[in-house]
Order: sequence, then structure tokens, then C-alpha cells
Amino acid sequence: MGDLSVTPPRPPTEFPRVVMEHADFYVVHKPALWLTHPVHARVEVPDIITYLQRETGEPGLSPPHRLDRETSGAQVLSRDTDAARKFYTLFKQHLVGKTYLAIVHGTPDWERRTVDAALGELGLGGANRVIIRQAVIPDGRPAVTDFRVVERRAGHALIEAYPRSGRLHQIRAHLWHIGLPMVGDKLYGRDPDVFLDFMQTGQTPELTARLGLARQALHAARLAFPWDGAQVVAEVPLAPDLQAYWDGLA
Repeated sequence: MGDLSVTPPRPPTEFPRVVMEHADFYVVHKPALWLTHPVHARVEVPDIITYLQRETGEPGLSPPHRLDRETSGAQVLSRDTDAARKFYTLFKQHLVGKTYLAIVHGTPDWERRTVDAALGELGLGGANRVIIRQAVIPDGRPAVTDFRVVERRAGHALIEAYPRSGRLHQIRAHLWHIGLPMVGDKLYGRDPDVFLDFMQTGQTPELTARLGLARQALHAARLAFPWDGAQVVAEVPLAPDLQAYWDGLA
């Protein structure tokens, strides 16, 4: 079915930037279409670890969590092994709060909603031809996401999402489950064949027109966690491409 090396990516137009610097960690604004860490591929795909190691000269940078390639926003990087161990404990104990913003098709009639629905692989068959697609299934792993409507506009909604668990594609799959597919989402959007077409052709103008955006409209807007007796809060404004899409809605 292909992988990241099928189509060479275009040179990046945005670059990671540090939004918070601490003696033990950085909080970085990861642009969309950047990987969190390097992967073995036939073509070079930009990643924030390699980029910032070159910029800072710090070889010990590591990510205690990971954002999907198409997701933009707040990403923590620990600066040494001691900090990495502390973050491992924080994430294991569910002490790191992560808040996302998503632009979806549809205007829900609720203001707040909690989706408590187990997720697992949907499996091949029927309309699904993508093995990694997740779905609400009876024997899935527990998954809970809190949603809040920030604004509605022209058949769309800007949704705040707070995942209480960390399942694969959790926010996207839960939004799909409740009938609010994310703009630009190749796996959980309105067109189930987009992902397979993307693997064949790469991101063509025709594909972008079908999706509405060249990437999924998901942004990690806020991180909060305890550190050395204080509560750290880092916020990253909505990425420019998502803000432009939202502003362009009539």
C-alpha cells in the first residue's frame, strides 16, 4: 500500500520554532507535514528532532510524545535523559493534559460532549480497504474524549478536543464516529477512498480540492503538566493554514 517514501515531499515552507525554553525541555511549534523524529525512508522527510539538534547543538533531544505528521502544534522535547525519564512517568500517570483544535464538517447541536467509546482496528471488508483505520468496536481498547464547540460557521465547526486516553487516531476516529468528519482527513474524512488515492498519487491539487485542505485540520493547541512544583502551561495559536481556512468560510 506504500509508505512515506512513495512521493518525495515538497520542501517545507514552515520550520519548527521554540515557544518555551526550560533547562530540562523545549516546547516546540511543530509545523504540519513534519515528522516528530527521523524515520528510515528512501527520501528525506523533515523532522523536528534532526532540525533542532542542528540548530541547538544538543544531541540528547528526544520526544516524550509524538504528533502525527499532518498535525501541527505543541510538541515537548526533553533535553537530557533525566528529563526524559520524568516525562515518561508523567505520561504514564496521565498527568499531561493535551488540548487540540479541529475543524470539522457539520454543526453539532450540543455545546459539550464526552465520547466514551472503545477503539480498535476496523478490519478490512465492506467499505473499508485501509488496515490501519480505527473505529468504535465492541472489543476495542477504552478511549474517552471530551469535546467542546468553540464556534460554528458555514456548515463547519471549530471543536476543542481533550483526549483522556491516548489511543491511535483517537480524536479523529471519535469525531468520525459521531458524524463530524475532520476537514482534510484522508482516513476519517467524508471520502473513504482518499487515502488509497493519496498513496498512489501523492498530494495532488485534485486531491486537495476533494479534501478541502492538504492535511488534516488538527492542531495541538495546549499542553499542561507539573514540573518541579509548578504547573507548566504552553499554548500555540492555531496554525496559519487552518486559521486561513476558517477565516475563509462564509
